[in-house]
Amino acid sequence: MVPINAQNVTLAYNGRAVLENVSLEVREGQILALVGVNGAGKTTLLRALARLLTPRSGTVLIHGRDAARLSAREAARQIGLTPQQSGAMWPLTVEEVVALGRAAHRGWLLPLTARDRAVIERVLEQTDLLALRERAITTLSGGEKQRALIARALVQEPAILLLDEPTANLDLRYQDMILALAQRLAMEQGLAVVVSIHDLNLAARYAQRVALLAEKQVLAIGSPDEVFTEETLTRAYGAPIVVTRHPLYDAPLITPAARG
Repeated sequence: MVPINAQNVTLAYNGRAVLENVSLEVREGQILALVGVNGAGKTTLLRALARLLTPRSGTVLIHGRDAARLSAREAARQIGLTPQQSGAMWPLTVEEVVALGRAAHRGWLLPLTARDRAVIERVLEQTDLLALRERAITTLSGGEKQRALIARALVQEPAILLLDEPTANLDLRYQDMILALAQRLAMEQGLAVVVSIHDLNLAARYAQRVALLAEKQVLAIGSPDEVFTEETLTRAYGAPIVVTRHPLYDAPLITPAARG
């Protein structure tokens, strides 16, 4: 049974459809990248998969169960969501921020148990945050904050990890670091990972499957080689696209065509 199965989902804001009749699966041990132009519906779809947005029609199944019928706590134990970074954050330490994710198991008021602390310790090590645990999150770099937010989701011990634009506004080093972490979590722990992302070349390098959103639908879904073709990308982005091979990673290399 696949962790997430979206069936003929239509999503709308203020009565206006953003995506119509979308169907896709998110599999264990893989990264699915959601790509497309601004406004294509990447974050909207991610919110629906996270049970934060109710479809106008269609169904999102979480391990075979209708997501709409899950309680908030049930959903939090299965789905870890890392939203886009916001500018405002409480001046908590990294460890305090990460520990918030255990509320899915103990509620907000009960003290941390020995098991809670063991999970937090493991995740801090896994995300390379042990040396930063006592730092205020407001003092961290963008990449360090992103790792802390991912760690907060991981201590929920989810089977599904949803990352909304995790590389936005990060430099090249941190982009690679964050996506390499997501890849490792998928491959080593069997997590089903969904990443919304603008950078097609990062998606081609790190994702096993890609869903290209355009024209209010999933225009194409499959491996990067299957989805990232010149014809399909040119249609989706409304501009000529050239696809070659990356010289190091044997992945599609996407470049806008020069306009003469």
